[in-house]
Amino acid sequence: MKLIFTGHNDRYAIEQDLLAFFPTERPVYDETADETRCGWVKLSAGEIYTTATTRIVYDGREGRGLSRVRLPEDFTEYQKEGLRQRALKMSFFKAAVQVLGKVPVWGSLTGVRPGKLATRLMKGGQSPQQAKKTLEKTYFVSPARARLCVEAAEAGRIAKEALDPNHISLYVGIPFCPTRCTYCSFVSQAVEKSFRLMEPYLEALMAEIEQAGQMVKDTGLAIRSFYMGGGTPTTLSAQQMDRLLTHLNKHFDLSNMVEYCIEAGRPDTIDREKLQVLLDHGVDRISVNPQSLSDEVLQAIGRRHSAADIETAMELATSMGFPHVNMDLIAGLPADTPEGFRHTLDTCLAYGADNITVHTLSLKKGSSLTLKGGAIPPPEAVAEMLDYADPTLRSHGFAPYYLYRQKYMSGSFENVGWSIPGSEGLYNIYIMEEHHSILSLGAGGSTKMVDIRCDDRIERLFHPKFPTEYIQRKEKIAENLEKFAAFHREMLGK
Repeated sequence: MKLIFTGHNDRYAIEQDLLAFFPTERPVYDETADETRCGWVKLSAGEIYTTATTRIVYDGREGRGLSRVRLPEDFTEYQKEGLRQRALKMSFFKAAVQVLGKVPVWGSLTGVRPGKLATRLMKGGQSPQQAKKTLEKTYFVSPARARLCVEAAEAGRIAKEALDPNHISLYVGIPFCPTRCTYCSFVSQAVEKSFRLMEPYLEALMAEIEQAGQMVKDTGLAIRSFYMGGGTPTTLSAQQMDRLLTHLNKHFDLSNMVEYCIEAGRPDTIDREKLQVLLDHGVDRISVNPQSLSDEVLQAIGRRHSAADIETAMELATSMGFPHVNMDLIAGLPADTPEGFRHTLDTCLAYGADNITVHTLSLKKGSSLTLKGGAIPPPEAVAEMLDYADPTLRSHGFAPYYLYRQKYMSGSFENVGWSIPGSEGLYNIYIMEEHHSILSLGAGGSTKMVDIRCDDRIERLFHPKFPTEYIQRKEKIAENLEKFAAFHREMLGK
């Protein structure tokens, strides 16, 4: 869609709305582009009000929206800019609703973490019920999504109350998979193409673990939760996993953690020997991620295992006594249907998992599905899948404990983590609600540094993206660790 701005150049705010309402559209700023799909967004300042107006033309339909805000004199420029952005977004929202003839389930909210808004409302004195009503009336969020939002915010509040100032969480990335799924855009390598990199990668990773462990100790930090993801960590052999976890336990004090989680992920990487290694090292939470229990869908997304293999893996995991087992599902995968998704969810519930994460398909830029194309269920079908998941999970004793949204999501819906109360994946809450810092080790690591004294101060550090680059750039690893230490020494007053 062609975008024309007057009185501002706030591309980010408007592009977020564009993606939410018109997920197949991309912003175009070429003056010569035609205007059959076009949005005119204007911001003008008066003596009392700042006014945003939007006019959208889309394939013969037209919508107009207007929103006004007052900019208090005692507000900082940062606060005023937030109000201007809100006016712009609300004007675009109103125009888009007229064009499409419906209000999206998330109303005018476009951010990744809608739970943060609910948290702010309740922190400002609103009860959970009042916050829910504000989401519905002020931001046009549907009652079902407003409920999800408030419940996730409440779970986040409870998790935060148990944290100490020196708590952090630790993430270790294993960027290898048996094959690459068509929807995946993570930095992961299919093992058949990168087997030679696994040992050099592990050596580099263990060197970083040693440096990071010493840094954490010297800085006076404590590991609250641990998560190993990827990729698929259980792509490693039992011997490789044992060596890695032995090294990890040697260089980090993990004795006071509330959870020790490793993604087992793909059933074609799970066997008794590997799971026993995890148990021997104290792992109390694993994730077996079928995404779907339809063989047709599994084939369509590039998996080389069957639904029966998932059942076998779950039987093994539950029989070996892991305290917590998560299963991930994706609504909207190629070749899936509402009936197929219902079968998948019902079967996962029968397997006995105490955590089930229901994702919505997100068409990532680097994924094969995006690059090569492919038929996916329409938003209406995805909505039917999610509308089945919510009441079904609740009827089985599950409650939502974290949620987030992504760009390019089918239907502009959401991802929700559900659990039996008391079985919440706390790492997921910490990273989504940004309650404390996440130290990420390994290729593609994205470290998030959170200053607990100031909600707005969050800084990020990025490791080399690909395994080969990570192995070669030891100086970048050391530099990031030193920046992490300096941030927390300043925060803790050391």
